[in-house]
Amino acid sequence: MSKKKQKQSQVIEIPKAILLTAKLLQAISPSLTTKFAAKLFTTPIRHKLPKRELHMERESVQKSIPVTEINKEIVVYEYGKSDKKVLLVHGWSGRGTQLVKIADELLKMGYMTISFDAPAHGKSKGNYSIMTEFIASILELEKQYGKFEYAIGHSLGGMSVLNAIKQNLQVKKAITIGAGDIIQDIIDDFIKKLELQPEYGIKLRDHFEKRFAGKMDDYSAYKAAKEIKIPVLILHDQEDDDVSVKAAHHIHEHLNGSELMITNGLGHRKILGDEMVIKRIMDFISK
Repeated sequence: MSKKKQKQSQVIEIPKAILLTAKLLQAISPSLTTKFAAKLFTTPIRHKLPKRELHMERESVQKSIPVTEINKEIVVYEYGKSDKKVLLVHGWSGRGTQLVKIADELLKMGYMTISFDAPAHGKSKGNYSIMTEFIASILELEKQYGKFEYAIGHSLGGMSVLNAIKQNLQVKKAITIGAGDIIQDIIDDFIKKLELQPEYGIKLRDHFEKRFAGKMDDYSAYKAAKEIKIPVLILHDQEDDDVSVKAAHHIHEHLNGSELMITNGLGHRKILGDEMVIKRIMDFISK
């Protein structure tokens, strides 16, 4: 398989039936179209557990923990045993074992990892979720397990880690991998993939701000970055078709003392298992 085909195979395409439904609703009712888009935006896809993650799933201690702030429960994975703990946070439609290659290397270095299935992800119950629930889950885990040494987040998980630090998560260093940045950009990109008219990006934002009584842009990663004082390593692939590499550069510009590594040809997910990427993470943690 060529590199181009490998990269294309990582991109999650929206089924044609959903695209047709969106276009039909757009022709009938802006209100119904916005509600339909909002439902899709907050409904993750549960993927089958890949073989490469099976050993982490089998060898970890799993338990359900209530997140009182959101009145939901999450499934937590305790992997390894050590007084030194690292928090791993998956992205949208991910799961607690997704950063398995990173977790395995951390175990070799004497750390244990704590990860979780966010609400409506993996083994956790529910049908919908949103970034504020990821953040609430992270902060609850700090209450349950005490302070983590480091936090590593992929995609939405990276955004959530930065926002959790802004809300006083105590870690020595943080690492983001393929993290998004400006909320409106994420919404606009979603609307584009749904093949809806661009103005639905604003309609969808307004819908969420009314529903959750807050400004969506307050959760943009660059805004959290402005308030973060600890060292942060930003990893992103030049050919990431899920999250533009411009997000990494923009976050980097707003951090004080961050490091930036841009890879090529790994896309949005293969970057999680790349040997050079994992080595850079371990070097960043060790120094």
